Amino acid sequence: MTDDTLVGAAIDDCRDHMAKAITHTQAEFGAVRTGRATPALVEKLRVEYYGSEVPLQQLAGFQVPEARLLVITPYDKSSLKAIERAIEKSDLGINPSNDGTVIRLTFPQLTEERRKDLVKVVHQRAEDGRIAVRNARRAARKDLEALEKDGDISSDELERAEKELDKITHDYVAEIDRMVQHKEQELLEV
Repeated sequence: MTDDTLVGAAIDDCRDHMAKAITHTQAEFGAVRTGRATPALVEKLRVEYYGSEVPLQQLAGFQVPEARLLVITPYDKSSLKAIERAIEKSDLGINPSNDGTVIRLTFPQLTEERRKDLVKVVHQRAEDGRIAVRNARRAARKDLEALEKDGDISSDELERAEKELDKITHDYVAEIDRMVQHKEQELLEV
């Protein structure tokens, strides 16, 4: 392999890891309640179903007929109680209403204090995302330094690659910052 392909492979691998960190952070933000009903709040909820834990999205369909109402329709009516139990155990803080066919979740208006708490949660999850991006950069840097040590790339090539890594890292961290701003606005909106 040539110097460029070795460096390119390390940088591409790093980009891939950073993109996964962004996707994960975005999914984490989706699970933070904004006062509006959205399936993202419950679809990953683990439900005890016939002896195994299954994500709720595999057991039921979701509808949002109103801004603060989420209707969960189980594919199998026998899973209704298990779904209800999983929602009660979750940290959503919402009591499910079961009519024997569907489960309704009514989301109350968020208080100002609760909104500020949720903003703190979002900032913590964003920091976790930034750390994941930096860890990907650190791993790529180690790979590049190992290539230089083995004599596969020159020190100039290493320096150029590290500058490129820093630029990529900055771009991904800026993307997380944009996502935080958007989610914070969404949370503080009354």
